[in-house]
Amino acid sequence: MSERGRGEEPPYRRIAAEIRRRIDLGELRPGDRVPSARQLTREHGVAIATATRVLALLRAEGLVLTRPGAGTVVAPTRREPARGEPELSRERVLRTALALADEGGLAAVSMRQIAAELGVATMSLYRHVRGRDELILAMADAVLADAPLPVAEPAGWRARLEVLARAQWAVYRRHPWVPHVISIARPQPLPHGMAHTDRALRATAGLGLDRQVRWHVAITLMAYVKGIATNLEMGAQAEQDTGLTHDQWVERQQATFQQLMAGGGLATMDALTSGGVDVDLETVFDFGLRRLLDGIAVLIEGGPEVSPGR
Repeated sequence: MSERGRGEEPPYRRIAAEIRRRIDLGELRPGDRVPSARQLTREHGVAIATATRVLALLRAEGLVLTRPGAGTVVAPTRREPARGEPELSRERVLRTALALADEGGLAAVSMRQIAAELGVATMSLYRHVRGRDELILAMADAVLADAPLPVAEPAGWRARLEVLARAQWAVYRRHPWVPHVISIARPQPLPHGMAHTDRALRATAGLGLDRQVRWHVAITLMAYVKGIATNLEMGAQAEQDTGLTHDQWVERQQATFQQLMAGGGLATMDALTSGGVDVDLETVFDFGLRRLLDGIAVLIEGGPEVSPGR
């Protein structure tokens, strides 16, 4: 049977309205957990995608936020500014938005929720930022500014690129939402992000590479780090939703994986996992970075027979 009858309100809006009503009536108070996506699926008989959309809508409205280890909870109500509290400024708006993003991801960042945290009217924020899109970019640049690159660069192109890549990885580890903001396809006017690009270009100076190849080296390196890092937020969210660490989740799925591999056609995978495999994002990142730098070394040191891939 379809989740939605003809002419009816979409199920996700109907369910969101019910939770909104409970919040308005005080049945759900600030800090209280709201039903998880799986609970909504069971209680309302909807698909997990619909339940997820319910929570996303409530987060966008600033009514709920996600807290590590606690799940989705009712957001704090608007508070009055404390006496002697600093006046509203772009910096305060930015830092409040950063705290929300670090706690609940980009979905937790709404102008309404920022205003509630600061105890101000939502429209007052627009005197300091033009809108959410501009704010998100400013947030990404701010976290890069908070993790400056070392002034003294190591010797050698490889060490310089590795330091840069690991610095970016560290930023993404602390702020898992950032790789979802940074664009490789469409460069963004982020001063501190551009400083990372400049450092990557400078690392290959004096090696006999033309400008096109140097740009490709820099962009490929940054795209690699960003690509691996996009999985960080997903992993953190999955751990929060299920209450299981990566290792615990793999252990619970072990029987299912073994059954699939025993079904045939996966003999190589079966053989290579029988003794256990230690693979996580850290080891994958480290392995891939070293192999990427090995490949760049072949390009730089391999002689004229090596194609620059232009």
